[in-house]
Order: sequence, then structure tokens, then C-alpha cells
Amino acid sequence: QVQLVESGGGLVQAGESLRLSCAASGRTFSWYDMAWFRQAPGKEREFVAGIRPNGIATYYSDSVKGRCTISRENDKNTVYLQMNSLKPEDTAVYYCNYLRPGAGYANPQPFDSWGQGTQVTVSS
Repeated sequence: QVQLVESGGGLVQAGESLRLSCAASGRTFSWYDMAWFRQAPGKEREFVAGIRPNGIATYYSDSVKGRCTISRENDKNTVYLQMNSLKPEDTAVYYCNYLRPGAGYANPQPFDSWGQGTQVTVSS
């Protein structure tokens, strides 16, 4: 059974940083692209960042490019999202997921049910 447990969110001021973590289980972690998504109040869930199984190739949405870094530790089945220079518009619940194989990054698709997410709130 797949489990995704996100942590690391919190309330910060604009310009500050947060590091999110996601512990994944239920699949062979090192076989899959992993990604972060977020959902702001009243909005659709959106892709934020993705990373290939080897941890080398990464992909970002335009809204976070240059401010966020996704990384992974395959021996710990964990993916991270380092978020710097946070803005109020980054306020959302952040989720991780395996990416559906073959979907690619033109339209990244989550592979499994969502975890509980971690709330990030950025005050101005």
C-alpha cells in the first residue's frame, strides 16, 4: 500500500525559507520520478517540481523556478523541496506523489492517492 507523508510546512514571512520533506513507501522509490504539487484555497492542484529517479534531472513550474530546489535520497525513500524567497502566493497545501510513468513533464500526472499534505502559509 502506497503511503506519502509530507512534513516541514509552517507559517513564515515573505522572503523566508522552508524545507519540505516527503517520506514515501509502497513502491520501489528509486524507479519513479517524484514530484511536488500544491493546492491553494479555491484553486486547482498544480505541479510545482519534479525529479527523475537518478536525482539529476529536475523540472519546475515557472512560478517557483529559481526559488525552489527539489532533491531526493533514494536510500531514505524521501523527496525534499527547498523553498527560498517565499511569497504570499506560495501559500498552499503541498503534496508529493510518484509521477505516472510515461506522462512526462508537459503534463505531469500523479500516480497514487494523495497524502495529507503539509500547509505552507506565507505572510506579507
